[in-house]
Amino acid sequence: MIIYLKNKDTLIFKDFKFKCCIGANGLSKKKKEGDKKTPIGIFKLGNLYYRTDKKAKPITNLKCKIITKNVGWCNDPLNKKYNKEIKISKKIKHEKLYRRDYKYNYLILIKYNYIKTIPNKGSAIFIHLTKNYKPTAGCIGLLEKDFKIMAKLIKKNTKIKIS
Repeated sequence: MIIYLKNKDTLIFKDFKFKCCIGANGLSKKKKEGDKKTPIGIFKLGNLYYRTDKKAKPITNLKCKIITKNVGWCNDPLNKKYNKEIKISKKIKHEKLYRRDYKYNYLILIKYNYIKTIPNKGSAIFIHLTKNYKPTAGCIGLLEKDFKIMAKLIKKNTKIKIS
């Protein structure tokens, strides 16, 4: 099963069409760290992360992980843990998953540059929440109600095609 990014504002899965937003600088086959572009390709999905202090565990077939205050995502191209979940440390450049805003109350990892990680090729590409469809830093944003519907429908082997 595949989720399709039909265009810069529509995700399609089976009979469902979800309005979405993507990176501020559009799509790219040559994504780089910090370029605010959403990568083009077919990617596996990873874990679904969520905040238990704000949201209930969603109904999904994906493996779920709880976001705590010390969970981060390494975005330091020089670190061996680049583009991986980490325990936050002042020694490692990272993005916090435990945010003050709502965007990471739920998120699903898109396994872009994840298996054989290449430094500076981009990190922390997620499907996460949006309320206003403003462009992202490279992720795909969905309304919470749409995110929960999609999370319920997809399987562990579902992929996303971004083109």
